Order: sequence, then C-alpha cells, then structure tokens
Amino acid sequence: MPDRYALIGNPVAHSFSPSIHAEFARQTGQDIEYARLLAPLDGFAAAVAQFRAQGGKGLNVTLPFKLEAYQLATQHTERAAHAQAVNTLKFEGDAVFGDNTDGAGLVRDVEINLEFPIVAMRVLLMGAGGAARGALSPLLEKKPVTVVIANRTVAKAHQLARRFSHLGCSACGYDELVNRQFDLVINATAASIAGDLPPLPPGLFAPRSLAYDMMYGREPTPFLKYAREQGARIADGGGMLVEQAAESFLLWRGVRPDTAPVIARLRAGEFL
Repeated sequence: MPDRYALIGNPVAHSFSPSIHAEFARQTGQDIEYARLLAPLDGFAAAVAQFRAQGGKGLNVTLPFKLEAYQLATQHTERAAHAQAVNTLKFEGDAVFGDNTDGAGLVRDVEINLEFPIVAMRVLLMGAGGAARGALSPLLEKKPVTVVIANRTVAKAHQLARRFSHLGCSACGYDELVNRQFDLVINATAASIAGDLPPLPPGLFAPRSLAYDMMYGREPTPFLKYAREQGARIADGGGMLVEQAAESFLLWRGVRPDTAPVIARLRAGEFL
C-alpha cells in the first residue's frame, strides 16, 4: 500500500497540492497517495486523529488550521516555533512533528527561481497574520539590510516586529511609508482575495525592485498591477506554492524534487 498524505483545511477543493505532490512522486519514484481532506471548522484535531488512525503519514495544513496544527504538534522546527504556526505535520509513532515551510518556499522562489538575492536588500512585508509570521524568520536569515512590517492594524505589526526586533525587524503603518523605498515588497495580506489594494504611497518601489504577492492566480492581483504601473518587476505566489510543497516532500520522504518542471506545468494550467 502507498504511504498516505493529504492536505487538510476548509476549504480545500480548489487546491493544486494533490497534483503537485503526484508529480513529485512520479519524478522521485516515491510510492505515495495524496488527497484533499476537508475538516469541519470545529473538528480539526478529530480529523487529524482519524487520519493517523487510518495509517496517515503526514499532512499539509492550510487555512484556517495552521495555529491549531502548531498546538497539536509535540515537536517543532525552529522556523515553526518562530512563526507559531504549522503547515506541515509528520507522524512518527506517538510524536507529531510540526514544521512551517511557507517562508522557506517563499525565499527559495525569490532567490533561486526569480534570481533575486535578498542579502542587503530593503524589504517591506505587508501583513501581520499567519502568512507574514511564516515568512519572517527565513527572510531575516538571508540578512537583508532591513525588514519593515506594515499593517492596517498597526498594533499587530508592532507586536510581530517586537518578536524579531533583535534581528533588525521594525514596523509601521502604511501612512509612515511616504518617502521610503524598498527593493523587495511582499504582499502577505488577504487584500488580494477580496480584490483590494493595500494603501501604498507612490514612489515606494526602488529601481529594479521586485513586487511579490503570496497569492497565486491566473491574472495579476491589484497589488501586482499597481506595482507594475510603478515600474517594479512582479511575481505571484505560484512558485512559492510549489517550493513550500517541495520542502514538505523533503521532510516526509528525504528527497528533494526538482521544482522547475512542476512550476512550469502549474503556469501552463495543467494541474487540476
């Protein structure tokens, strides 16, 4: 029998994860089965327990359960501990190993696929929720000259920045971004889901800057359209989606798949 894995969340029907992991398995010769697991909003722990009882080896975790997954895990990687959110669970006996591969997937997409080194760059991270928390530690490890967190609720941005202040992280409101420039601007807010644009001032994007939206879609988000009009290079989260999945696959199977052809298939609309 193949080893069983799944994506757990609510909703999950839209996810490309089964197609991505099926491609990883074919590429690496791994005998796995990967499915979507829709959990009730009030039944995450029970759904995980049932999956484990049926022989499940690991789970990817998506909204809205990443915080609950962190609480459920009995061991955490350092990056998961920093994020206080988990998107990957691995089951070994009675142990539940929790990791957060989102930030690593983001950084790998930016640096390897997009060939944009983060070292010594000025980074603006928009948002102070789970997506931003997952990104911060891997971003700061790349030693940018500064990382600024901007959020509509400024207190949340400051609260998050205080946890990473020893690594050179600070926070502000959007109105405090006037007359400042950044080399890498990352949208980790939910604005793109609603078709909205964060209130960014003009002149924010430095020459040869990169605007990155963690959301993936067939069309550019309002943030990416605005950034392109401002002269920035743009990228969506399709590469991050595949790269964070590859990090999970590596944790589970001990082998890293080649992400480039998988990203190409995703971009070509071949996955369902």
